Amino acid sequence: MQKVVVLGASGSIGGSAADVLAANRELYQVHTIAAKNNLDELLRQTKLLAPQNVITASREKFPKLQEMIGSRAVVRCGMDAMIEAVTDPEVDIVLCAIIGTAGIMPVLSALAAGKKVALASKEVLVLAGELVMQAAAGSAGGLVPVDSEHSGVFQCLEGRRREEIRKVWLTASGGPFRTWEKERIDHASLSEALAHPTWQMGRKITIDSASMMNKALELVEARYLFDLQPEQLDVIINPQSIVHALVELTDGSMLAQMSVPDMRLAIAYGLSYPARLEKPGSHLDLAAMAELKFFAPDNKKFPSLDFAREAMRTGGTLPAVMNAANEVAVERFCAGEISFGTIWKIIESVMASTTAEPQKSLEQIFAADREARIKAHEFRG
Repeated sequence: MQKVVVLGASGSIGGSAADVLAANRELYQVHTIAAKNNLDELLRQTKLLAPQNVITASREKFPKLQEMIGSRAVVRCGMDAMIEAVTDPEVDIVLCAIIGTAGIMPVLSALAAGKKVALASKEVLVLAGELVMQAAAGSAGGLVPVDSEHSGVFQCLEGRRREEIRKVWLTASGGPFRTWEKERIDHASLSEALAHPTWQMGRKITIDSASMMNKALELVEARYLFDLQPEQLDVIINPQSIVHALVELTDGSMLAQMSVPDMRLAIAYGLSYPARLEKPGSHLDLAAMAELKFFAPDNKKFPSLDFAREAMRTGGTLPAVMNAANEVAVERFCAGEISFGTIWKIIESVMASTTAEPQKSLEQIFAADREARIKAHEFRG
């Protein structure tokens, strides 16, 4: 019986993780669930999973959560409570699905305490990939990716010698605007950007999928996760979202990880690695598939991948700057302040006006993040 902490429990990944944990009660006991604002979901998961602790990151909502949870669990609040949970000697696995920078300290703390970290938070590696992977290399627990694409790469690379690997391909659905003309994309509405054709996800990641910034962030993640050179990483569009990753070997052979678009599979593998759980989600019926197509992304319509390549080549604090500019741009788009196409203009402007530095400390990375956010808020081009 392994004890699990779930950070970011109220999001789409947290909800899928709850399904996996509830279906495997003989293997996992939930030590802690943590989220920020969605108290109703925390209550639902408390009833479903019976965690020992429930944490909210919001001090304003803490009293209300205490009232809702009652005697079902110990209710706590804040970053210190999360770090105490992930470093508790009883804990074996930490699943981090926190959106934004708040996941970095708990992940580093968990790795330092020797916990296995199942990582679904893009920002942790985009901002502090060098520092996090150094910590993972020295940790008894290690780090297992949970994003479907990175889980796919992880599975394809398992047992492979580094000299065999020519190229790694992350797949993308193409989002709702794959077939649109650039002019139409630039003026897309919020509801159009949120109409993802395949996945059901939170607002931020759905908009990132529409702009392909999610794939830009995933390229940077993969650069650090798998210690690959930028030229060894690329993106291919698979609209059916059946192929999640491809690995091209030096002799021309290609390995693919395929499954239905169901996050429960990647979450289950992240929790159970190196074992596999029995039937964590839906099964793929190849005979029932009408088609399986692949397309090259159009960088003129979706410049996000060019941003990622620049961030990977430069390294240091530039990936953090790219991420911060995108987060602010998405917030401004959701608020109706800017057009969809201006998201890319903001990112390009902020990256171009920034002098990147080698990663030295979290304080330095957070300072670069803050400066980029200020510039992104001030952009009026």
